[in-house]
Amino acid sequence: MTRDMAKAMSQHFMDARLIENATDPTSNLFKDRGVYVLTPKGLHVLERFISKNGINADHLQQVFVTQPICIKLLHLERRSADDEIIVSQSVITALFRRFVGRQPNYPPQASNPVDQFQRYNERAKGVALMDVTERPQPLLGKGQQHHKCCFAAVTALEWLCDFTSVVGREEAAEMAAQFVRFGLITLVSDKRKNNDSAIIFTVRGSAPGGNSVVSQHGEFRCTAKAIYKITDEGRRLAHWDGSRGTHDSPNASTSNLVTERSSVEDSAENGDKKAQSPEAKIHRRISMAEKLNANYEAGERKGKESNTDRLRYILEEPALRSLFREFLRGNFCEENLSFWLDVQDFKRKFNITSSAMAVNTTPRSGSRNTPGQAAMEKHHESLINTAFVIYNTYLAPSSQCELNIDHGLRNELAKYLEDAVTTLTGKAFQGRVEPEHATSFNATQLQKMIQLYERIQIHVFRLMASDSVPKFIKTPKFLALRNWVEDFDPTENDIHLLTSGPAQPPGLSPAEEMGGAYITVSQQASEREHRQVQAAVAAMATPGTVPASP
Repeated sequence: MTRDMAKAMSQHFMDARLIENATDPTSNLFKDRGVYVLTPKGLHVLERFISKNGINADHLQQVFVTQPICIKLLHLERRSADDEIIVSQSVITALFRRFVGRQPNYPPQASNPVDQFQRYNERAKGVALMDVTERPQPLLGKGQQHHKCCFAAVTALEWLCDFTSVVGREEAAEMAAQFVRFGLITLVSDKRKNNDSAIIFTVRGSAPGGNSVVSQHGEFRCTAKAIYKITDEGRRLAHWDGSRGTHDSPNASTSNLVTERSSVEDSAENGDKKAQSPEAKIHRRISMAEKLNANYEAGERKGKESNTDRLRYILEEPALRSLFREFLRGNFCEENLSFWLDVQDFKRKFNITSSAMAVNTTPRSGSRNTPGQAAMEKHHESLINTAFVIYNTYLAPSSQCELNIDHGLRNELAKYLEDAVTTLTGKAFQGRVEPEHATSFNATQLQKMIQLYERIQIHVFRLMASDSVPKFIKTPKFLALRNWVEDFDPTENDIHLLTSGPAQPPGLSPAEEMGGAYITVSQQASEREHRQVQAAVAAMATPGTVPASP
């Protein structure tokens, strides 16, 4: 990579709000001699990368502890062809609700200095709002007007860049223009001078007609003086009045959106790029919030059954599963989860192949294997090797991650393998199976091994449910995650509905892609928030004490 390429890449990082100038956070230009730090959004992305790839990041703990981190980052799915955001009614609905928050976010008028954590947490609630009073204009026949729930255009762009996956102000302006098109926000005033240039983003699409507030086009003015406000339709969609009707999208029509992205200099439109994206279908699935909240409380009454339910939810949810693995590692029993997951993956591979129904047939003399037969045999051998690796890793005597399982189950598996290996090779079984034995095992023997593995898997599942889960749900990290789940507001529940359906909804051709949105949660930030709540509660219980700063 050349120096110029590296500089251009760094500028992209700045545009996406992943890094910022440490001495001048308002600067949008990457400079060669500047000093830069990760933004809260950048720390969220870094933490997610570390967690997904199992990277040791102990040397970064000081960074995560001392700087604000974006707790909830909204991701907008993109087209594979051109990496543009897939725009649909459902996506705009979810994005707008996250943008405006659960309640109007009027920044508090604090007399005491506010630290960077508090200031960031206030911004995370939603775009900062204000009330605007316009002076009367007698010559135009306009009296004094008072507007509530207003925000500056620049503030909106900054918020979208900081708390969503948009990668620059252009994409943020495109999303804001969609808000205008759907009648969720409207321009109040733009008091720029006549000689000031104005960048205006315009989007176009189909309008359902009738009494719908959706129009065929919407424009958003990216100027320092432009002020917008939340419309009545926007307030209704945000559920600020506490109502949750059945029609949550800004338009009940299922017509596709046709979006056009264009930037305009001095109100002159440039380009004519059009792309269609079908309406995302909403498929109902129980979210993690409902799972944990419903079953955690029910656990006080259901005993062992509730721990079984909790373990199922833990295994289904990547964030919980990762946290559970970390807990098991600290208690020196991580092999239980690893074995369960490896066997689950092994069974999945076995079930999707037709070789599971075949026997190890020998080709006739003088005949050749067809490509299909050769592929089947190769896949069969791969499955046998996987079965052997699982045995040698978790079940063989003195193996690397030997499981603590029922003695009878272990002996039954060892006896079966001893008989099979001795019959096939004529040699005594030495407690381990070797790769060269794979060609001798047939599908029937493989099925028998899977049946034995399933019995051991059930044993391990019960062991984790009865022994590990009750301890895990009392750990501070789990409680911090549960504390976030209990505060899982309707906005994000709606987002879960957007992404929980099948990858290919009915009615979409294979060439079309469905838009969606999902939220990722920072474990570091949620734990810190949990500690702050505990400190505040402790301070209230002890008069005369001051809560510790983060």
